[in-house]
Amino acid sequence: MEGTRISKHARLVRLLAACALCLGLAFAFAGCSGGGNEGTSGGDAAKSDQAAADATRTFTDSAGRTVEVPAQLDRIAPAGHTATQVLLTMAPEKLVTLSQELTDDQVKYLGSNYADLPVTGAAFGAKGDLNKEAVAAAGAQILIDTGEAKDGIKEDLDTLQEQLGIPVVFVETTMDTYGDAYEMLGELLGMEDRGAELSDYCKKAYDETVSVMAGIPDDQRVRVAYLLGDKGTNTIAKDSYQGQVVDLVASNVADLGKVSGSGSGTEVSLEQLSLWDPELILFQEGSIYDTVGSDPAWADLTAVKDGNYYEVPGTPWCWLNNPPTVNQVLGMQWLPRLLYPDQYDDDMYDTVAGYFKTFYGYDLSQAEFDEIAAHAQAK
Repeated sequence: MEGTRISKHARLVRLLAACALCLGLAFAFAGCSGGGNEGTSGGDAAKSDQAAADATRTFTDSAGRTVEVPAQLDRIAPAGHTATQVLLTMAPEKLVTLSQELTDDQVKYLGSNYADLPVTGAAFGAKGDLNKEAVAAAGAQILIDTGEAKDGIKEDLDTLQEQLGIPVVFVETTMDTYGDAYEMLGELLGMEDRGAELSDYCKKAYDETVSVMAGIPDDQRVRVAYLLGDKGTNTIAKDSYQGQVVDLVASNVADLGKVSGSGSGTEVSLEQLSLWDPELILFQEGSIYDTVGSDPAWADLTAVKDGNYYEVPGTPWCWLNNPPTVNQVLGMQWLPRLLYPDQYDDDMYDTVAGYFKTFYGYDLSQAEFDEIAAHAQAK
């Protein structure tokens, strides 16, 4: 009987142990199953993130090209100097390269966050020195070109896109289309509100300028020469891409027919300038503004005799051209206020400060304005 009881007891112990083992295995399997579910969930999230990164959409650029672009654009690169300037006003936080180094003066107003971005050059223009390897190394998702739509642009963009292996798009920027350009960039970059803000500013500035000039007959517009270079004898010609602001608000005396669109202008002689005898002369920053008043060779020009010459501000870029891009929106507000002050009842400082605030997010002080526009206000 005792042996029987022991046997039964042993069987009971073995049974309880087996049950415990089964329960342990069940919990273990449940744990494994739960871990498997967590892994699957994490995998699904990773797949979802990858799908979002791979998602694309189509975009039609100003050249009429339909380009497949990433649905979410966070890393953009400019194709050249005009694009650098435009994108620094639109989406500086998305830039991964610059076409050229920023000057200390530009860094002051644009912010130091972008000063150390890789410099990759320009795809088009006289140099055409875009560093394609550096663009790729920066992780750019897209290359954006802006400016003038030139002959052969579609083919040039298609070729560049094939070489880079990323989308390349073109957004036209001219005096009357800056508003449209910012709307297009807003659509492209998923920044519709910022695009609309800049578009509204550009359209309002252009419409105001056109309205003022509509009340000034052609024969009453100031006859202007826009000069640059070490000798002051290079001129920005009438009907050139670089001369859009002067042509819009003045009578540009440099009617030279079809000329190059170069920012260095076209060289003319002092004799030719004397024949034109402009009422007012604009000198680009870095030219001969400081010395022309005491130079006998220039003494007979009416504008010099009358002290009716000025220096175009160059901060953060030249207000009229070089490169001919969105700083022209500031130029088209500044120059007519200089030429026709009776047509305006606002303050030049307020106008310029408003531009700096809207485009660069910078609060321009009166002292800073006075320094920037020291030689650009009515004498």
